[in-house]
Amino acid sequence: MPGKGPRRKIFFALVLLAVVLSLPQSLSLYIDWLWFKDIGLEKIFRVKLNSQGLCALAGGLAGFVFTYMNIWFSMRSTKGRPVVVTPYNQSLPQFDLTKNFDRLKIAVPVGAGLLTGAVFGGNWLPFLYYFNGAAAGHVDPVFGKDISFYLFALPFHEIISTTLLLLLGISVAVSAINYALKGALFITPKGIVSERYASAHLMILGALVFLGLAYKAYIGMHSILYSTHGHVTGATYRDIHAVIPLLKAQMAVSMAAAGIFLANIFLRRNIALILSATVYLAVSFIGSAVYPALLQKFVVAPNELVKETPYIKNNISATRKGFGIDTVEDRNISGSTALTKDDIRKNSATIKNIRLWDHRPLLDTFSQIQEIRTYYDFSSVGNDRYMINGEYQQTMLSPRELSTENIPTRNWINETLTFTHGYGITLGPVNQVTPEGLPVLLVKDIPPVSAVGTMRVSRPEIYYGRLSSRYVIVNTRSKEFDYPSGEENVYTEYSGKPGVAIDSAFKKLAFAAYFGSMKLFLSDDVHEKSRVLFHRNIQERVSKVMPFLMYDSDPYMVVTDDGQLVWIYDAYTVSRRFPYSQPIRNGLNYIRNSVKITINAYDGSMKFYMADRQDPLIRTVEKIFPGVLHPLSEMPPDLKRHIRYPLDIFGIQTMVYSTYHMEEPQNFYNREDQWEIPSMGKAAKEELMEPYYTIMKLPDEKKEEFLLMLPFNPKKKDNLSAWMVARSDGENYGKLTVYRFPKDRLVYGPKQIVARINQDTEISRQISLWDQRGSQVIQGTLLVIPIENSLIYVQPLYLRADKGKIPELKRVVVAYENRIAMEETLDAALSKIFGDVRTQEPAAAAAPLSVSPASGDKDLAASAKAHFDRAIKAQREGNWAQYGEEIKKLGETINKMRR
Repeated sequence: MPGKGPRRKIFFALVLLAVVLSLPQSLSLYIDWLWFKDIGLEKIFRVKLNSQGLCALAGGLAGFVFTYMNIWFSMRSTKGRPVVVTPYNQSLPQFDLTKNFDRLKIAVPVGAGLLTGAVFGGNWLPFLYYFNGAAAGHVDPVFGKDISFYLFALPFHEIISTTLLLLLGISVAVSAINYALKGALFITPKGIVSERYASAHLMILGALVFLGLAYKAYIGMHSILYSTHGHVTGATYRDIHAVIPLLKAQMAVSMAAAGIFLANIFLRRNIALILSATVYLAVSFIGSAVYPALLQKFVVAPNELVKETPYIKNNISATRKGFGIDTVEDRNISGSTALTKDDIRKNSATIKNIRLWDHRPLLDTFSQIQEIRTYYDFSSVGNDRYMINGEYQQTMLSPRELSTENIPTRNWINETLTFTHGYGITLGPVNQVTPEGLPVLLVKDIPPVSAVGTMRVSRPEIYYGRLSSRYVIVNTRSKEFDYPSGEENVYTEYSGKPGVAIDSAFKKLAFAAYFGSMKLFLSDDVHEKSRVLFHRNIQERVSKVMPFLMYDSDPYMVVTDDGQLVWIYDAYTVSRRFPYSQPIRNGLNYIRNSVKITINAYDGSMKFYMADRQDPLIRTVEKIFPGVLHPLSEMPPDLKRHIRYPLDIFGIQTMVYSTYHMEEPQNFYNREDQWEIPSMGKAAKEELMEPYYTIMKLPDEKKEEFLLMLPFNPKKKDNLSAWMVARSDGENYGKLTVYRFPKDRLVYGPKQIVARINQDTEISRQISLWDQRGSQVIQGTLLVIPIENSLIYVQPLYLRADKGKIPELKRVVVAYENRIAMEETLDAALSKIFGDVRTQEPAAAAAPLSVSPASGDKDLAASAKAHFDRAIKAQREGNWAQYGEEIKKLGETINKMRR
């Protein structure tokens, strides 16, 4: 057999190609297995791998068997009939298509099987959701189905129906072509004629196609409940009275057509087939385009509010439920309470926790005074709270991470074996300032030094963070750098348990291939006790474990009671299929903060905690991966007291609530009371106010608490209409409250206050003076601070020298009603408006240099010398703004000495 040798070579070549192509995926799978096993979450890897394999196998077999049986039957029925092509040029030989076409009997089913296997394997999670879906406990207002049907069952049905119609289309096309080429199906002047076996086969396939279309119409009928084509999301009057009835008619026609196709096996009347197909197309066209449009134009449009009111109610109710704002507590406040200095003193804990340091200036400051070495970087600042010296204080914490890009000598040994981790943190209160305008630091330096006896950092190494590189190898023969100590370096050895051991030549080769580095394989520094730490970026790390969750953009670090550094990461379950809920920009119409994750910064160990048991999505995930999610009650107390309401979900909820606080359909339809997020500054459309954390006492509450807050403006107006808070402490965690101002009272909004600050003669003169001296004035975030039933506004001003890099806090602006004050400290600004408040005694390090009128000449001389020394220092640094300010104070002190 002369053709056997070439065919064998082709077969072996294809096998070799398949092996080569599968090597990268197999290697990745092996490394993933080692990693999941190392972190103790092998169950997730196993469930995912088994599910993908079973789904791909089931889909592949279904696709192959279905198409093979149909194509095999059509070819077996026409076996022996040659397909000969005679070219126009008679000198050329005739070409027999029979053998070549018959090869499609295997090729097409294999292709269909691969395609359906890939589709099913890629959709392993929707399949698991379908078989493990937890009930939501409430139903949709149209069909009365539990919401879980839309979250879990409908996606599954969509995959099945699409795949079924695809396989039917392939089977019909190949079978019909085969019958036509072999003479079992042909066209005559009287129409299409076919032999009985071909007709029977094609009629069965046609009946299945119409049943598949009926299935598709059933799915489409339910998916209307989260469609966005109407005035609001969900089924509207037009859908209920036109689209859904005609989809039901389409289902009935499809099933009737399927029956007619089956009956035609015996009747053999083509006119019946044409008639049923025509009726189906007519119903589809009328149901999708004609009748709904006519109903909308002549029935709905003239009476839209009346007709759409029930469906607007459905949309309002579902949207509030989908975004978790249906439980928002509404409270009214007068906004007219006249504040006195006693009110300020009574709310001293709120005043002491007003944030004077914005994230960006603070990061710039940290980078200059606390990075210590160029290879360290502060990439984020986390807002949190601690008990410090018996007081509940808001703090800002920034981890000192290692930046691989800034290592002085970049090579494989330095980046992988030597410089492996960041070191320590910087932590300070949000409102304390040194005389130089810098933040007061409670934890600082390398090794970490704490000014608070109850707070210590016992494990300052940061192997896992937001800047962590792809991988490092520890416990090698090369020295592992720990931290700098003067002119010397201190070295260490990693002692954590996690880390995949490179305890064999095969593993060493596998990791070298995975990371694309032969240096790893050839290095003598890497031995059998060495461990590789990878997936060290915390966002990559948590996404690798649960890629089906959406993660918050602001993970933050906390210090535990025993001095460990732990990241807390918030995660969300989301969906685009919540019936009647209005989607936001990215299409989501359902979100819950159902998972909180802790990640140890030293060894990377992770724990996933279930934060919302009412969420059907997370309960379904719990069923799919049993034992992976822990109850929130199992979180250690020293971590649990640091959980906070996340920024991202609060931002989404406030955006949605700005419209969906209107529960009356008529008000909603007319947008009579729509709110918006306040804008700031001149670029109003681009600079929307962001939510901010603060510690304050809510009206009618007994004590201060840690809150996330954002105010609202009326649409296209600048005054305030309300403000919303999310509570984070204890049993009140997760509660949302909105405080509304009376509509007949003008309460200044942030943009109006900023404009008044900029128009203030004294403030504008001082800012202009700084600008003229070459310094850059940075206006901080304006904070709206509720006190009793009124508001004060606070804005910090920072100054950066022309050639300097350190922003210094120079002034604090306070506004209340029609009064504005700009002073060096918050207390001074408050005192200028309300009288002597003295909410706190500044620390000695942060105390501004001041001299009372009763001081003697000796004190005045000391004060003058201090101002002179600061002026000289500012001059040397090129900080002319500070130089001018100190010379001015020196002159004032000299004048006092002359009296």
